[in-house]
Amino acid sequence: MLLVLVMAGALWGGGAAMGTPKPMRWTMVGMLWLGVVILHLLLSEGHALRMATGESAALWLMLGGAVAMVLAYRAGLRRLRAKAQTTSVENPVPGSFTDTQLERYARHIVLREIGGPGQKALRDARVLVVGAGGLGSPVLLYLAAAGVGTIGVIDDDLVENSNLQRQVIHRDADIGMPKVQSALRAMHAQNPSVIVRPYHRRLSADIADELFAEYDLILDGTDNFDTRYLSNAAAVRTGKPLISGALAQWEGQLSVFDPANGAPCYQCVFPEAPAPGLAPSCSEAGVLSPLPGVVGSMMASEAIKLITHSGTPLRGEMLIYDALYGESRKFTLKPRADCPICGDQGDNYDKPTAG
Repeated sequence: MLLVLVMAGALWGGGAAMGTPKPMRWTMVGMLWLGVVILHLLLSEGHALRMATGESAALWLMLGGAVAMVLAYRAGLRRLRAKAQTTSVENPVPGSFTDTQLERYARHIVLREIGGPGQKALRDARVLVVGAGGLGSPVLLYLAAAGVGTIGVIDDDLVENSNLQRQVIHRDADIGMPKVQSALRAMHAQNPSVIVRPYHRRLSADIADELFAEYDLILDGTDNFDTRYLSNAAAVRTGKPLISGALAQWEGQLSVFDPANGAPCYQCVFPEAPAPGLAPSCSEAGVLSPLPGVVGSMMASEAIKLITHSGTPLRGEMLIYDALYGESRKFTLKPRADCPICGDQGDNYDKPTAG
């Protein structure tokens, strides 16, 4: 086998020295590979030539197949890039993707459900994330990685040492820094082309409607019911879909609350906050370190589906993930006509106050 590799190297190097074009050099190496495969198929087992060139044709067939796959993949990327460049030249579009961005988002663009139009929709989207903690960490990182053009994040907390067990967007060096600033730095390190708008304050009733109106989609990853109810009411009033997630010890849940498209709102499903002590916080009950990553990634997936109109979002459904037993369950959710937020009484509902 070493003999064949030496011969291939000699063909490639000699061709390069003589100025032979790359396609011709690949052809010569390919002819050598084909000759070796034919020899192995025609000669009897144990023949000297077979012994000197690797003994079996299987190895050469696998090697040829692997090289062919790599070359086909590279050719596909080149065609995709050339097509995008040609389109840009023939029909100049303001804000078109650069070569670097095309390469970065190539795995999205080749997905049938997303493609170029879907990636442009992501670039033009404006998404607000409420909370930069356990759920907000993966949500923010994956939205930035996916190329969402404008990402707002609102949180009034500072990074603490106890956060780092699960809030992976923050680092040890960020302790004491506002979470929104730590998140901004991590998101720009991941994707410098996204616009990040940090709001270092608590979401309150006096700003919620005006803030939500600036965005296309809201994701709520907070850990208290006051903010969840506030986010839900503001999302309903402004007609924005709300992706909400929650965690408890080994279990997480998420849903897309979107009354404007026939789905229930958060308060349809949870009419009242549980009594004190029935729903302890993560600091009281604990939470598995990777669990926010799993549920937060699902929330980011739902956001991408909504923006690109792909698949079936979790409208009118709630997904429960149990990490302890490796189980997932889905429940159907129905709007309530007597819901004070999105039901018949919704128009008479006063703005909630922040907790």
